Amino acid sequence: MTEDIDSKLVSSFCPARDDKGHKGTFGTALICAGSEFMTGAQTLAAESALRSGAGMVRVFAPVNSMTGTKVNCPCAMYTPFEETPEATVRAAREILTKADSVLIGPGLDEKDKRVAHLLRFFMETAEHLVIDASALNVLAANKAMLLPALRKRPERHLAPAVLTPHIGEFRRLTGKDDREAAADFSKEYNCITVLKSASTYISILGKEDYTLCNPNSGMSKGGSGDVLAGLLTGLIAQGMSEEKASVSAVYIHSAAGSYAAEDLGKRAMLPSDLPSFFTDAFEEVMWEAKGE
Repeated sequence: MTEDIDSKLVSSFCPARDDKGHKGTFGTALICAGSEFMTGAQTLAAESALRSGAGMVRVFAPVNSMTGTKVNCPCAMYTPFEETPEATVRAAREILTKADSVLIGPGLDEKDKRVAHLLRFFMETAEHLVIDASALNVLAANKAMLLPALRKRPERHLAPAVLTPHIGEFRRLTGKDDREAAADFSKEYNCITVLKSASTYISILGKEDYTLCNPNSGMSKGGSGDVLAGLLTGLIAQGMSEEKASVSAVYIHSAAGSYAAEDLGKRAMLPSDLPSFFTDAFEEVMWEAKGE
């Protein structure tokens, strides 16, 4: 049975926020995103993770992708890729020890050999992992090598990975684009699938599912998914379970889009506007009040 996502459901998921806490209390999100010609995805994901309430955000990306994010997200930390896949994985291993959640995908160069190596490393090692955008396409192109690592995460005592494909990405991954296929995929590969469209469907290991139907053409612009992925990763970093974080991020992202459309209009609103409306979405689900 599918459960509809609404503010009442999400209001019960508020991540703990102790006024006596410090930046370490609220977790570190590691954002592996961006490339020379797709820098915006990195910025959107990093800012969204920061505005989710995460204590720290570290961007891990090619050095030639970071300038815009450094200007627009001065609160984030930065670690560049190394020159070779092997050295880049070694660098990832070091910073992963200080990360509570990992996002890989938005804006990465799918032809960069370092990406496939990093994806496999994070799938085999990161305790909490979100896979989005370019990383989904790399997964689709290297199924024989990477899908077993996705399936075996429970054997490694790792939380189920959260995959956030839109319809096209999911079709490349499975050859299908419907909810039944998403549920089957989640069950077979021990993961959570957030299938994005005008209506968003979430399958939790093929056992439970949720849906949110709030069509908004203003969200139909490149970058909206990067905002969702960063928000989701930031919530997980704060200690939320993958299931609650997925449901909450989908609702808050949608609500922020509704507020942006009301204020700016669906035609003119931009994905970069969405994080500014998280406050309204948080207040709608009473997270601000609960955090005080």
